[in-house]
Amino acid sequence: MQPSPLLQNRWSLAGQLAIVTGASKGIGAAVAAELLAFGATVVAVARQAPELEAQVAAWRAAGFEAHAVAADVSQETGRQQVLAAAAALGPALHILVNNVGTNIRKPTTEYSAAEFQHLLATNLESAFGLCQGAYPQLQAAGNASIVNISSVAGLTHVRTGAIYGMTKAALNQLSRNLAVEWAGAGIRVNTVAPWYIQTPLAETVLRNPDYLKQVLDRTPLGRVGEPEEVAAAVAFLCLPAARYITGQCLSVDGGFEVFGF
Repeated sequence: MQPSPLLQNRWSLAGQLAIVTGASKGIGAAVAAELLAFGATVVAVARQAPELEAQVAAWRAAGFEAHAVAADVSQETGRQQVLAAAAALGPALHILVNNVGTNIRKPTTEYSAAEFQHLLATNLESAFGLCQGAYPQLQAAGNASIVNISSVAGLTHVRTGAIYGMTKAALNQLSRNLAVEWAGAGIRVNTVAPWYIQTPLAETVLRNPDYLKQVLDRTPLGRVGEPEEVAAAVAFLCLPAARYITGQCLSVDGGFEVFGF
C-alpha cells in the first residue's frame, strides 16, 4: 500500500533548497545527507575545500543534488559567498542549518582575547550573519525553516569552557527572538541541542576512558549519540509536518539534561 499524497507531502522536502554549514563531516555532513534523502537540494558549506568536495562528489554520485561552497562563514565575505551560491540556484531559500562551531577547552582565566573573538565569530556571529543575510531569500520561500545547532552546554554546565557555553546559550536566545520576530514572514526558527555525539570534535576528549565513563554515567541511555540521530531531529524540524513548531529547543542528549539526582 502506497502512502497517501498528503502523507508524502508532509514528509518530503522535494523542491526545497537548503544551506548547511560545517557540512564536510560530523553532524553537518549527517544533516546534509538527511536533507538530501528527503529530496532537498543542499548547498554544503565548509572551510576545507578538498574534504568538502569529496563529500559532495559522493552525494552526487548517489544521485543527490548537492553543491559545495568552500567558505569561512565566521567572516562576512564567506557568508556573502554562500548566499550568492544559493541565490544562483533559485530566488527562494527554504532551509538554513547553522551547524558550524568549535570549542577551546580551558579555564576561563586562560583564554586570550583572540580565542574569545574566534569562538564568538565561529559559533555565534556566523549564525547571526547568515540568518540576517538570508532573510530576503527565506522570506521569498513563504514557508522557511532555520535550525541552529546549539548544545546542552548552552542549557547547563558541562565543563566544556565558558565561552563555548555562552555562545550556545546566545544561539538559543537568538532562535527564540527570531521565531517571534520573523513568524509573520513565514520563517520558523528552532534549535537542536546535542550532548556528546560521535564527531571528530568530541573524539578529542572521549578517547580518554575515564572521561568517557563520566559522560556515560551522566547519560540515562548509557551511550554517546550518533550524528544521524541529530540529523533526524533537524530534518523533522524542517519538514512540512513540523510547520506549527517554532521557537523551540530540542535536546538530543540521551536524557542528560533531565537527569537529576
